[in-house]
Amino acid sequence: MAKQLQDELLDMENQYWRAIQEKDANAATRLTDDECVVAGAQGIGKLTREALPKMVETDQYTLHAFKLSDVQVRSTSDDVAVIGYKVHEELTVGGKPVKLDAADTSVWVRRADGWRCAAHTESILGDPFGRDKVAK
Repeated sequence: MAKQLQDELLDMENQYWRAIQEKDANAATRLTDDECVVAGAQGIGKLTREALPKMVETDQYTLHAFKLSDVQVRSTSDDVAVIGYKVHEELTVGGKPVKLDAADTSVWVRRADGWRCAAHTESILGDPFGRDKVAK
């Protein structure tokens, strides 16, 4: 069962990343719970299904490639599971190429019509105390 759940959640994460890459707002919305708590370098917020298309279809960035690795999954109940992984991203942001490595976590909730992402975090990898980001 654990391997099956890991495969299922990894597939859902890959679907989500492809939706972002292809700017497919319908696919991203289908995979998102009514509200999704998001946390990352820009802070913490809630993303509603209504607001999601604007985020996905933005011209502020384009995701060209991604690769997930070091996947770990934990089920907290039959209908709630957490997936964590490292991700390598290749993007264009503000017209400039960007490559980054991050650690991400998503909380998935099983609803009557399938799994939905209820929370997602992304932490850029680096020194845990930020010493590699401090201006000299």
